[in-house]
Amino acid sequence: MQSRPFIASAAVLAGALAALSGTAAQATSAPSRSQAAASTLYVAPNGTDGAAGTQSAPTTLTSAISRIAPGGTIYLRGGTYALAKTVTVPQGQDGTASARTTLSAYPGEKPVLDFSAQSESSADRGIQLNASYWHLYGLTVQHAGDNGIFVGGSHNVIERTVTAYNRDTGLQLGRISSSTPSSQWPSDNLVVSSESHDNADSDGEDADGFAAKLTTGTGNVFRYDVSHHNIDDGWDLYTKTDTGAIGPVTIEYSLSYGNGTLSDGTQNASGDRNGYKLGGDDIPVNHVVRHDIAYRNGHHGFTYNSNPGSMTVSNNVGIDNAERNFSFDKGTSVFRDDTSCRFAVDGSNDKTVGDADGSNQFWAGTNGSRCSSYSGALGWSFSSSGTLVVTFGGKVVTP
Repeated sequence: MQSRPFIASAAVLAGALAALSGTAAQATSAPSRSQAAASTLYVAPNGTDGAAGTQSAPTTLTSAISRIAPGGTIYLRGGTYALAKTVTVPQGQDGTASARTTLSAYPGEKPVLDFSAQSESSADRGIQLNASYWHLYGLTVQHAGDNGIFVGGSHNVIERTVTAYNRDTGLQLGRISSSTPSSQWPSDNLVVSSESHDNADSDGEDADGFAAKLTTGTGNVFRYDVSHHNIDDGWDLYTKTDTGAIGPVTIEYSLSYGNGTLSDGTQNASGDRNGYKLGGDDIPVNHVVRHDIAYRNGHHGFTYNSNPGSMTVSNNVGIDNAERNFSFDKGTSVFRDDTSCRFAVDGSNDKTVGDADGSNQFWAGTNGSRCSSYSGALGWSFSSSGTLVVTFGGKVVTP
């Protein structure tokens, strides 16, 4: 049976996923004006620094960030914001555990932060969130010279964002500076119901969809996220000897497809092209990867990438990835209820060194009955026309 390319719509990627399961307890709906904890400021593309920040006299984003009280709300009105400099939420300008400071799209509107004026440079990010206890909601960040959104703080929620066409990883977690001690690496952040696509650097080696790599702490979670058509990997959890192990990351109920090839067909031979890249430099980190789909990525679907740890790899589905759907050459990872299938793309047999029992169905040259459907909180099937249909929380998503 031939399958068609899986193209997901923005409504599916940014809107539907969090609502389709009751497990998204940390995900919240768009805040209303009455929910502002301390004060409210309004920002618009035509706002000015000195304006009051009311609906009739909107201010700029940088001015609003400098003026908002902890627990307050900044609303971005719809439209395109042409920006040339990184927008930084500075370290120390925190919300609180009981009242995050909110930076949100105005209800029903779409703000697009466009950094096309930047050149490709590690100094030219889009939004740099170095504070803690913030909630970013409903923003599109595109064409930055480096990361679209960079998170250096902790206890933040990044929800229903789109990071696209940036010149490094779309959304990345990492330390604020080289002098930041490991005890202050970003921890306990939630990235939920967000999309990252078509991010590409000039050498093709670094621009992933999502990344928590090199210098991140514990408790970071990606949930109901979609990464597709990035030049390198869908997710990157790379570690290196110079900085040592990162904290364990959880990736759940998420989808990675088409990575290694941009939407316009562009490829770069230097790209790793994996769906979920889970390590590096033979450093053990016990990540949790569950209820995820890797579909037609340009290399492996799920790969340990030299992580010899004991990862929890459960209820995942790998479909038609170019080489292996599951590639784990060493370590003591535990595999349960994982499924590997091939319909239209030939590839190598899976390799799963670790604890894998009979609940799994890995690829060994043949398909079994479970490759025509998969049941559970996150499922998939092929329609009679060959289209991949994905199910979240019992509801069918047909991109």
